[in-house]
Amino acid sequence: MTAVTGAHITGRRPRVLAIANQKGGVGKTTTAINLSTALVAVGERVLVIDFDSQGNASTGLGIEAASRIKTSYGVMLGETSLADAAMATAVPGLNVVPANADLVGLESALMNEADRPYRLRDAVVELMQHCQSLPAEQAYTYILIDCPPSVNILTLNAMTAADAVLVPVQCEFFALEGIAQFKETIDQIRANLNPSLQIQGVVLTMHDARTSLSKEVAENVREFFGPKVYNTVIPRNTRVAEAPSHGKPLLLYDYECAGSQAYIRLATEIIERERQYKAA
Repeated sequence: MTAVTGAHITGRRPRVLAIANQKGGVGKTTTAINLSTALVAVGERVLVIDFDSQGNASTGLGIEAASRIKTSYGVMLGETSLADAAMATAVPGLNVVPANADLVGLESALMNEADRPYRLRDAVVELMQHCQSLPAEQAYTYILIDCPPSVNILTLNAMTAADAVLVPVQCEFFALEGIAQFKETIDQIRANLNPSLQIQGVVLTMHDARTSLSKEVAENVREFFGPKVYNTVIPRNTRVAEAPSHGKPLLLYDYECAGSQAYIRLATEIIERERQYKAA
């Protein structure tokens, strides 16, 4: 993978993004895997927190199940820290806190804990303090949280810990199903748990420019979310579907394919929007 220089933002705390949508099959994990890799390709240093009990983000980043000794479940129980649980991937500058099926039992494990919505937030704060002691080239600039396809204790923790939510929306029929309710969930978390939580942006996934359905869905999503929708769309691409079975991010599997180049553009657009926001 060829790195693109010049995009790295130094001297700042990492931007924490929860990749979430309560609807399944919209490309959350695919976005987490490939956006994180693309951010590294344009000069960032990224930590992915796998917060889905299926552990697909961990697998897609090449982390074998047997090697997941310290996991996001242990972080949530206070048994380990994010810094200690983070595992290196085949992409220099990209680490992942892996997940396994233990996360299924987290709700009951924390049932009587008053601080249960804040467990991940506190772990992220601890990680940021740890990063302050590191040279700039070793500190994370982005933390991406891959959320499960539901609103549960994991999603609540992710959005309580996050600066913003990145919402993937699939360009297929029923794409907007549940989106209004999901926005209400974000509003509730903002009101009760995380006053600064924002929608970072909406990314259209599995877009097929040849079909009128994709075009119609894209128009509807842009009408609903307005300027929050990124200009970059992720195309439906066979290489995107093939890469996870090889335990590789798309950019390592086929850097030149249309999907890889779309994720590079998305990473660049996210960084540029952040620059514009800070300059305003």
